[in-house]
Amino acid sequence: MAVMEEVEEMEEVEEMEETEQTEQTEKQGGGAAVTDPRGVLRKGRAFLDFFWDIAKPEQEVRLAATENLLRHLREGKKDDELKYTLKRLVEGLGAIREAARPGYSLALAQVLKAFEEIPLCDILEQIKEKHNLQKVKKKRVRNAAFGNFFGVMALFQSGRLVKDRKALLESIQLLQQLTNYQTHLRDLPRKTLVDITSEVPETVFEEVLFDILQGDLSSAFTSPENLHLLLVGMQKFPDVLKPKKLKKMFGSPTVVNKETISRLVELLKNAAKSEKEDKKLPSVVSDLLQVALKEGAFELFWNEVVENGLLKEKSGPVSYMCYRLLGNALPLLSVEQLQLVLKGKVMLHYGEHVVAAQLPQGYKFATEMEGYIETFLRGCDDPERQLAVIMGFSTLTNQGKPVLLSASKVVKHLHTVAFKKYVCWLKDMFLRPDLDCCLDFSSNRQKQYRENGDIAQYKISRLRRWVMNRLVNITENASRAEESLVMDIARFCFFHAFFVAKKKNSQIAEASVLLSEPLNEQDHAETENYLFGLLQTLNTLPVLGDTPEAAALREKHVHGVTADGKLWIFLLVEYASKLLSSEHVKAVRPFTKEQKEIWERTLQSVKNLQKKGNKSDSAKVGAFQQLLLSLTIHLFKNQSETVDVLSDLLNCTEKAFSKEAKKKKTDNSEPGWVEVMVEILLSLLAQPSLLLRRISKSVFVSICPNLTKRGLQLILDVFDPNQEEDEESAVVVMEESNKKTKSAEDTDEEGSEDSSDEDSSDSGDEEYEEVDDNFRNQLMKVLQAGNTVEADKSDEELDDDAMMALDKNISALFAEQQKRVQAKKDEKERMRKEKILRRDFKTKVLDLVDAFLLKQAESPLVFDVIEPLLQLIEQCMNAGSDKQEVDILQKTASIFKNSLCRNKQYCKKVASLQEDVHALVQRLVQKACKHTDSAVALYYFSASLYLLKVLKGNMSSTLPPPEPEEESDSKAKQACQLLYPGCLNVEKVAVIYQEALTQFLSKRNSPLTFSMFHDLFKRFPILCKPLVDTIVEFVTTAVRQHQQNPVVSLFLSSPNEDAPRAGAPLLWSQAMACLLLHRVLTLRELKLFFTEKEWEELITRSMSQVTECLKTLGKPVMKAEKDKLVKSLELLNFLLKTVTEQKLNVNLTEVEKVLLPLQQLEDIGNSGRLDSLYWNAMRWLNHTRPKKEKTASKPTQEAEPLKKKKKGFLPETKKRKKRKKGSQENGVGPGEDGEPAAPEKQPLGAETPKHKKGLVPGGNKKHPNREGKENGVAKAGAGDLPTANEDAVADKKKKKKRKNRKRKGAASNEAEQAPAAKKTKGSVVQETQQKQDKAKKKRKGKQAPVLQE
Repeated sequence: MAVMEEVEEMEEVEEMEETEQTEQTEKQGGGAAVTDPRGVLRKGRAFLDFFWDIAKPEQEVRLAATENLLRHLREGKKDDELKYTLKRLVEGLGAIREAARPGYSLALAQVLKAFEEIPLCDILEQIKEKHNLQKVKKKRVRNAAFGNFFGVMALFQSGRLVKDRKALLESIQLLQQLTNYQTHLRDLPRKTLVDITSEVPETVFEEVLFDILQGDLSSAFTSPENLHLLLVGMQKFPDVLKPKKLKKMFGSPTVVNKETISRLVELLKNAAKSEKEDKKLPSVVSDLLQVALKEGAFELFWNEVVENGLLKEKSGPVSYMCYRLLGNALPLLSVEQLQLVLKGKVMLHYGEHVVAAQLPQGYKFATEMEGYIETFLRGCDDPERQLAVIMGFSTLTNQGKPVLLSASKVVKHLHTVAFKKYVCWLKDMFLRPDLDCCLDFSSNRQKQYRENGDIAQYKISRLRRWVMNRLVNITENASRAEESLVMDIARFCFFHAFFVAKKKNSQIAEASVLLSEPLNEQDHAETENYLFGLLQTLNTLPVLGDTPEAAALREKHVHGVTADGKLWIFLLVEYASKLLSSEHVKAVRPFTKEQKEIWERTLQSVKNLQKKGNKSDSAKVGAFQQLLLSLTIHLFKNQSETVDVLSDLLNCTEKAFSKEAKKKKTDNSEPGWVEVMVEILLSLLAQPSLLLRRISKSVFVSICPNLTKRGLQLILDVFDPNQEEDEESAVVVMEESNKKTKSAEDTDEEGSEDSSDEDSSDSGDEEYEEVDDNFRNQLMKVLQAGNTVEADKSDEELDDDAMMALDKNISALFAEQQKRVQAKKDEKERMRKEKILRRDFKTKVLDLVDAFLLKQAESPLVFDVIEPLLQLIEQCMNAGSDKQEVDILQKTASIFKNSLCRNKQYCKKVASLQEDVHALVQRLVQKACKHTDSAVALYYFSASLYLLKVLKGNMSSTLPPPEPEEESDSKAKQACQLLYPGCLNVEKVAVIYQEALTQFLSKRNSPLTFSMFHDLFKRFPILCKPLVDTIVEFVTTAVRQHQQNPVVSLFLSSPNEDAPRAGAPLLWSQAMACLLLHRVLTLRELKLFFTEKEWEELITRSMSQVTECLKTLGKPVMKAEKDKLVKSLELLNFLLKTVTEQKLNVNLTEVEKVLLPLQQLEDIGNSGRLDSLYWNAMRWLNHTRPKKEKTASKPTQEAEPLKKKKKGFLPETKKRKKRKKGSQENGVGPGEDGEPAAPEKQPLGAETPKHKKGLVPGGNKKHPNREGKENGVAKAGAGDLPTANEDAVADKKKKKKRKNRKRKGAASNEAEQAPAAKKTKGSVVQETQQKQDKAKKKRKGKQAPVLQE
């Protein structure tokens, strides 16, 4: 790329030189363009920069430059600038860079559009003259061709070309000439010719263009471009290109006929291959389709040209063109033509492509085709045509299953009439599958696989599954559907999932038509799964209808109900009761007497809830109704399991809504209804049904106000690892046989089973297990029983009967061993799956914890959730990097941080729980101190800060809050709030955090960090006063210990604020103490807790400690010492500022004595940060920074001018003598490592054979006397030549270097021949120095041959 850019720049320089020569010629010879070019160019760079920006590749820069140029020309109104602009833009049309050509073309078009007085013919003549294709050099033919083309484009884009007939005629002729340069321009001139023709009025076309274009129109069947020109003319000018003229031009009054079919096929193939990269339908094909429709030859065109012609060309571009032609033809066809197209070979070919393109590497055209269908349905107003298209794509089947996606959302654009007919057709296809109306196909592999099976039954089963899935998805995507239609679909799915019609019955619509083929057990199971997916859709469906009541419910974001407020699932249960009481239908799984009783009891309970429902408990009533009704539907699927759950749930519901439930329970032996309800919800969370899980969560939210400590503990026990080991898990691992069918509702967002492959053990790969001793003993017994061991010792062979008996016993033994090995593998697999399910279950239970923390943030039970959450975080951090564990960790951390710690609501009744909460604070801080991981310790420390917020925010019963003297004083109110401790026992808490602070500043591997304590002091300034003394002590605590053990300084490290202390605990603690004390003292609220005397004592004590710390400081060597000095000086600056501004009575004499000697330290002067801090402190002590003496200035250029670098010569640092000098310094002599030292001078007559042959660098094979010269100049250091023992590889390398230097020297010589630039200041001295250097080179050049002789 860099080489290409250089070439482009060089060619641009040549162009600019040609431009300058042209301007000079015009000036001398009286050129007509610019009268005063220098006057234009001398006006500054702003005007010329417009043309540079127009040529840049960025489109935004080009457009902005064009706008600025137009503005400049309009405002200036100068003819010279306008003429120069036109000339410059015309020259730029043939620029080398591709991005520059359209930029100049667009700019020229805008200029011609803005200044209409400019004649187009003159501009066209300038274009032809500048980019003359006959006179231009061969290497510039491409640029000239593009210059002419973009010139015509500029004239066309100006909008004036159509009005100027002469310019239009010449432009068309120029485009026709450019068609001969197809290697450079390809089909661009033809396309531009078509575009211009489509914009020309009919009179202009007939009077001006028809005679010129008659040759192109007559040869329409020779190229796709000419055919396109003819088709555009026929559509645009039907009165000019009449059938008589067409017959006169190419012998046929129509374009599409039997004689032209073969030629049309070849032209369309070429058009498809030329447009394959654009992935769009060629314009000539769409125009040909419209002409065929206009001529009434569409059937001939589709059957002969497309199906029997193009489709036989088995190539991707041609096939995709046929598919795109099918999609683009939909809006243009009638119902009969649509049926012809949708049952033809193109559709069949498209279906085969969709099935084959399911492979990852295949191009998937189905998405593009769905876009065509959606565009057609959105823009079509005819329901019959809409229905024909949607049914046509629904009957394109692969062994019974339609190719159209069942989840396709194009049905939302159907009209109501077409939508209802489509639903009726789907239901009829389910009841009586008609495979004859389907356009069915099979792949070769499918044909071989289903060669001997029941193909018809297999196709019917696949079609019915697709129809049921399609009906379910229609309810989700049909936003304009009526409630009656949605309910009709729901009843249809429910009936065929759980019931079978004995005979026809007009009272039940679903039983009015019997199935042509009965459903088998697998079909019923699939239908059940789709039904529960439909129930989930209905549960989240917004209210349908256009009534005011429905609009009001939608504004309230109510889901899952009809316009009259009834639950969708309740209507389905009523329909099920009607079916159970009917004699004309029977259930797939009939109910027992117990199940019928529980069914009736559940319906009665739901009706009672509807009667009791008031506005305050409406959400609670609705949640319980949904749960009861959902379990009632599940009674048809899992009868034995659901009966027990329903029985317990009904008991809990009765207690939850009874008046006795509000009274306090005295007997603790029996669990309350809330505890039972929690157990039921936890069991439902373990179910695979997404509907049940979501309803369970909504029910839990409604019972959160009634949740007890025992009920909450049942939830928290799920996260306890000890509970998993001690008790039997409620999570049941499903067998693989029960997982053959996957429900549509089970596509859970949580994706919990994604990590099943990651967590799998390698036991499946181990084919050979280690043989245990028991198996080895049994094998020995079998062999001994068969006398095999004795036979081996005595060399006697066993007879056939004994061998057969021995083989039988051995095979039985190995079979038992294989069973035991397989049992172990199965047990490992079961444990792995159970582990995955248990993690998934924890993730779902975390949703309940999150809901509880958000809905009941003011409950005292929140305190019981803190430790289990922290334990779960700790457990997940230690579990590894498994994806499920990481997801659980992230979710738990998010709940802890957002739902607990950052929640603005918290418990307001802590007065009776003060002791427990303080004890919890102590436990959390102690656990934070004991941890080895700082990340876990941060969570524990944050939990303790949350408890401090709760304690301080509660009103104490013994200590009323102080009130300000003036109620309107907001600052006084804020101060009173800060000073009031609430229920917080400051003394007790201070002791707890004092121990943690001491550990942080004293222990080497403490998990606590600076940010933890900074957050503590910032959020709770009330704790600063009791803890600040500890910080002050640690400013100098470890100074003497460090001095007594100087070895510690070898292990110092940077005192990073939150990094663990690896090797500098002493200096680190001092630096952290200074930093922490500085942050504490800068708190605005801190002075509220101190009297003036106490504040002055604190500042005095801090000053003395910092002074003592600085006294013991020596020369800072390590980075830790420097950082400690920085923190100390920062703290000292703040203390001095406080003393000065607040006029405190603090003695600063000792400080001054300590600071003055530090001025002599070199590190302070070398470090900008230390120097600034030091002199800021000295400024507070009335010392000023001394002015630094300026160093002696460097000698001027006149006294000792710098030597110019010689181009093409080896630098001094790269010469061999320098490398030898470096090797001797490293301890390697000149004769070591087998390399003899090169002598400084070669004696006379001692040339080696290599010198004579010219193989030595600096020598010359033809002219040996010139070995010290290169380009006629003596080489520097020519005496340092290698000897005869030099390696041949080094010689070759030096040859290459010499050649490169020659190239550089030639380039520099060419650069020296360029025009000289304007002289700057000081250039006279450089020129004199250059002359001196040249004289020296000449003298050396004369002396060099003498030395060689």
